[in-house]
Amino acid sequence: MRIIVAPDSFKGSLSSVDASLSIKKGILRIFPHADVITVPVADGGEGTVYAITSMNNGEIMHTIVEGPLNTQVDAIWGLIQTPKGPTAIIEMAEASGLLLVPAEERNEQNIRHSSTYGTGQLIRAALDHGVKNIIIGIGGSATNDGGAGMAQALGAKFLNVDNTALPRGGAALINLDHINISELDPRLKDTNILIASDVNNPLCGVQGASAIYGPQKGATPEIIQELDRALFHYSTIAKQDLGLDISHIAGGGAAGGLGAGLILFTNAKMRNGIQVILESIEFTKILRNADLVITGEGHTDDQTLNGKAPIGIAKIAKQLQIPVLCLSGALGENANAVINAGIDAIASTPCSPITLTECLRNADKLLADAAERCCQLIKLGTTLKNIQ
Repeated sequence: MRIIVAPDSFKGSLSSVDASLSIKKGILRIFPHADVITVPVADGGEGTVYAITSMNNGEIMHTIVEGPLNTQVDAIWGLIQTPKGPTAIIEMAEASGLLLVPAEERNEQNIRHSSTYGTGQLIRAALDHGVKNIIIGIGGSATNDGGAGMAQALGAKFLNVDNTALPRGGAALINLDHINISELDPRLKDTNILIASDVNNPLCGVQGASAIYGPQKGATPEIIQELDRALFHYSTIAKQDLGLDISHIAGGGAAGGLGAGLILFTNAKMRNGIQVILESIEFTKILRNADLVITGEGHTDDQTLNGKAPIGIAKIAKQLQIPVLCLSGALGENANAVINAGIDAIASTPCSPITLTECLRNADKLLADAAERCCQLIKLGTTLKNIQ
């Protein structure tokens, strides 16, 4: 029996690498002779660097950058070799992510000033290594600056009416008068940048970056309105000075508007995150001769249908007529909706009432035990007769 184990990370508890090893552990308790292949994946958020870099035998790089609140951060990124040449794998969460901001500091003031400057520094570091191709995952941000900080790190200038540079952060953009890109890093023109994201929200409006993602970063209703006005003003000036309307681009609101900023300043292209990752590791080839795929994520509900990792994996597996099991830390409302999208069965890790704290603390054991229980059922199923 050949089983492919390809989970996303279980946010707050297990990386995709650790989750895949936990599932493998549970499988081997029931099927000790199974050929279990672990394939950690990601959808553009946490774990993207490790997922792509490890599967391509690449190198993990370290760069000291400025975090979302201007503190120094040791951020990782990946460097892999592809037929197109050296390719950098960047995870904006490493430089500008929400997990870099302690829960008690996710407040209305910090969200106004948080910046993607460190993400721009990672892009610059990759360019310094001579890459011509960059894949950048933009999930899990702590920012709401429309990618302005990223552009500042790459040489763009955001100026007020007095020709003075604006401070970093999304709130300052309300005072933007013009954008100067005369010193924007010229290497960007010859660099192919692919954005991996599972978000379709626009930059502005009721479904925009500020309204949808601002609250989890500390924004109050009043601050949401302030930031949305600032981003809309930013998009107006960008259209005036650079000739591109970024206010309603699908996915432009991803990562607090970093999606829009990347498209505006680097001519990046945006694609579904899990599709980018699966193509980069040649997942279809990995699935050849597999009997079962086990995927998973921290929480499965109807939002999983919006391009999350388990659905992307299931689509490929279904083309090859391989059954798919999804193991999740929790099953939310309408979780069964994923059954109609290529996943054959779902299961959650806890088997008894348990607190979230306990789930996170014992995630490794709970996931291995859940995989074991599922394999027991699979083994039972092989003994049944006259199944209709």
